[in-house]
Amino acid sequence: MSDDVGASLRSLRKQRGISQRELAKLCGVTHSSLSLIEQGKVSPSVSSLKKILNAFSMSVGDFFTMDLDSQEQIFYSADDLVDIASGDISFKLVGANRPNRALAFMVERYLPGADTGQAMITHYGEEAGFVVEGEIEIIVGSTARRLGPGESYYFKTSVPHRFRNIGDAPCKIISCATPGKAF
Repeated sequence: MSDDVGASLRSLRKQRGISQRELAKLCGVTHSSLSLIEQGKVSPSVSSLKKILNAFSMSVGDFFTMDLDSQEQIFYSADDLVDIASGDISFKLVGANRPNRALAFMVERYLPGADTGQAMITHYGEEAGFVVEGEIEIIVGSTARRLGPGESYYFKTSVPHRFRNIGDAPCKIISCATPGKAF
């Protein structure tokens, strides 16, 4: 067990980019004690483990349930992004292969004239976005606004909404939404 605790602490420390000496100073445990724990030569007391984990703002329970060797994909190339839209609209979803993701992070592209449709969209959650290039008209409830580069939005998606590119150039948006079920 002490080998597992030590190896996990070492992995966590390295993952966070902290040296042994820095961690020792942060948590009030001697550098030599920390080194022995990480090597699996000494088992830390519960009190010492709590001190060390406080430096990471982590509970003992979280420490013993964390998965440092997660098999989930972490990094995505442009080719890995899955387009979940079609036609004049492109929604390139980051992490489409994560079935239990807590957010939908997308690169959206609307060609001139593209429209999410006459029927307004509603679903549970929230959505935020930043216009990178071009212009987009966003209608949320009874409020409409045309946004350009550098402008952004944030709204509850339970309010009916619609996106339209009424400009002459493609529009690119970086967005994030809480994925949810439609009403």
